[in-house]
Amino acid sequence: MSDDLSTRLIHHAYKPPEGFEAVAPGVHKASTVFFPNVQALRTTDWKDKSGYTYGLHGTPTTFTLEERIATIEGGHHCVLAPSGLAAVSLVDMALLRQGEEVLIPHNAYGPGKSFASVELAAWGITHRYFDAMDPADLARKIGPATRLVWLEAPGSVTLEFPDIPALVECVRQANAARQSARPIVTALDNTWGAGIAFQPFDLGVDISVQALTKYPSGGADVLMGSVVTRDLTLHRQVLLTHMRLGLNIGVNDAELVLRGLSSMQLRYHAQDASTRELAAWMGQQPGVVQVLHPALPGSPGHDTWRRDATAAACLFSAVFDATIPQARIDAFCDRLCLFKLGWSWAGPISLCAPYDIGPSRTQGWPHAGGLVRFAVGLESVHDLRADLAQALVALNT
Repeated sequence: MSDDLSTRLIHHAYKPPEGFEAVAPGVHKASTVFFPNVQALRTTDWKDKSGYTYGLHGTPTTFTLEERIATIEGGHHCVLAPSGLAAVSLVDMALLRQGEEVLIPHNAYGPGKSFASVELAAWGITHRYFDAMDPADLARKIGPATRLVWLEAPGSVTLEFPDIPALVECVRQANAARQSARPIVTALDNTWGAGIAFQPFDLGVDISVQALTKYPSGGADVLMGSVVTRDLTLHRQVLLTHMRLGLNIGVNDAELVLRGLSSMQLRYHAQDASTRELAAWMGQQPGVVQVLHPALPGSPGHDTWRRDATAAACLFSAVFDATIPQARIDAFCDRLCLFKLGWSWAGPISLCAPYDIGPSRTQGWPHAGGLVRFAVGLESVHDLRADLAQALVALNT
């Protein structure tokens, strides 16, 4: 060994002993990965997690997170993406080709629809919308060019809970009639269910996508997404597109999500209980014409939710009387103290945001009044109800 200090520090002979175990998995950071010899450099394969080749293709930390997310979702394979939207876009890019078509629920996540209408359209990929609450509408919309059908349970913001098995059956029948080498694939945005409210693959879908930003993280401080499958061929399609795009996540972010997984189920059920209580109370308040939450009787898809799910996430939306102007609804949101104005959900702090639903729907929206979506955090439900009550006084004055 050289006598030069720089060389001796970089090529130090000490190796820590193996066998260290602790609660938190190790955090392994790397771009370059060492190989013991040329044969290993040429033959090591990262795609089946049997070895490491380059930091972009996985480390022990990211492989560990992928395996745990796959377990939560009831799948076999997982690919991590920089955000939930990146995971949605990754599925689109992996499965769709020029001249093909994707079908999207009219109440799906807005940025995912925007990706289809701008980027996919520019690449010669068409899209159409269907009514997620009407399987017959999906059956009518499936055509010769259809390659991918997106599902979302429940719908974004308005929280209609669809009959996923019935929608999947429409696709199955279309595939049976088509007998194509490239069958139609179903992909579910399962961020709301998170693998806790229901198991997506038990309902028949081919791909489950999550924004790990939400429940798996739980701290409102990480952006990440996942694509989980049971089918190896589908997984390889997504994985290789992921590789060619150079997508990656930071291992420090992976560390935070791994830490959040331990408490995810407890947080989900705690926020579920608080949300149901607040949603039911909100539905009894003056000026509120309907509260949208799958666990509430009368909310669209409630019976399907009761059949297919065992829990509900932290979201509910309140629709206000059409006689209340938007300015007063905005003032109601501004008056809230514990509910902060902001996007996202499933963090420790409660949030709210007003929405103009009409322009974002490709079919009629039945309400004329304004809508506010609430995301319930981990604060005392008594304090949250008092916060809503004091703001509603101003709304109805």
